[in-house]
Amino acid sequence: MLAMFALQMQAVVVAWQVYALTRDPMSLAYVGLAQFLPMVVLLIPAGDLSDRMPRKLLLKISWWVASLCSLLLWWLSTHGHGDAHWIYAVLVLFGCSRAFMGPATQSLLPQIVPREQLAKALATNSMLMRTAAIAAPVLGGLLYAWGGAGLTYAACGSALAASALLLLAVPVRYAGIQGPVTGSLWERFGEGIHFIRTRPIILGTISLDLFAVLLGGVVALLPVYAHEVLKVGPEGLGLLRSSMAIGEVAMGLWLATRPVQRRVGRVMFGAVAVFGLANLVFALSGWFWLSMAALMVAGAADMVSVFIRTALLQFSTPDSMRGRVNAVNMLFIGSSNELGEFRAGTSAAWLGAVPAAVLGGVCTLAVVGGWMRLFKPLRDVDRLEDAEPQTAGAQT
Repeated sequence: MLAMFALQMQAVVVAWQVYALTRDPMSLAYVGLAQFLPMVVLLIPAGDLSDRMPRKLLLKISWWVASLCSLLLWWLSTHGHGDAHWIYAVLVLFGCSRAFMGPATQSLLPQIVPREQLAKALATNSMLMRTAAIAAPVLGGLLYAWGGAGLTYAACGSALAASALLLLAVPVRYAGIQGPVTGSLWERFGEGIHFIRTRPIILGTISLDLFAVLLGGVVALLPVYAHEVLKVGPEGLGLLRSSMAIGEVAMGLWLATRPVQRRVGRVMFGAVAVFGLANLVFALSGWFWLSMAALMVAGAADMVSVFIRTALLQFSTPDSMRGRVNAVNMLFIGSSNELGEFRAGTSAAWLGAVPAAVLGGVCTLAVVGGWMRLFKPLRDVDRLEDAEPQTAGAQT
């Protein structure tokens, strides 16, 4: 949670500082590009490395490198070297650290939590991450207003360093035995792709997330709705954006104490269907409070879906394969978020905001129906523990 707070605070401060330096909206695109490109390039070797070395060590190194990046940004801000090009250079290194951070973080939890407690641990982790995603930008903005960029970067670097130190005390009791390393990087990653492709539960889980977010997301259209449909101004836009997060956190608190126990496959598909229906209500609503309520329901349904998908992915994957599988999953998630915003924007430009949002909700429901027929083993999973990893022919 400390690390997530640091990452979220730094994202806010970097964007604000770079725009203040350049007054050019394209500079914000370069901020994202400087971090996104190294992550895409390095996710494959990061996933492979996460399966070949202790994940706790890999995560600790990633956090130390990220902490160094925060301190470099602090030095640039406090010593009169605030040129945006130097900031981009540091962000490239920061993106490299995040590429290794992601698979290691996702794959470490099953090694430190017993299998019978993994479902609650995953739900708690998801809820804490969403809480940080909501609160950290606010805290980052307050620190920036109070002490400037230098103070905020120093706080981020300290939090990441503290995360690495706290990780030292975490025991790794449930790690699988690593086999001998054979083949090239691409051969090993190809084994991971083959493993995903031949496991209907894993392939269905990852692809459902990709297409549901790609086709059904409405976040990119919120400014248009706030300005032209609901006519609520920037304050209303802020409330709309927070509504989905409120639903996510509330449902995360519930799942942390009462995780879904039975009929998890059907519950997951039902949650995605509710997500699509809630987005349809939002698309057709002309009442602000109804729109907020619809987004809260969509956020709660999305949290149920994310929890079950994440848990199924962890329960279905052998420990020796988790790094590569989680790297592919992260690549799909990143693609769905980025391409989903592009899809929503282009659809709104061609069709108008309301028809584009309606089309997205309908497509989400169509995906649910199609995936329930295509991935029957995923639909029929009863308990998370039933999704046992099948490793034959898949491990190195």
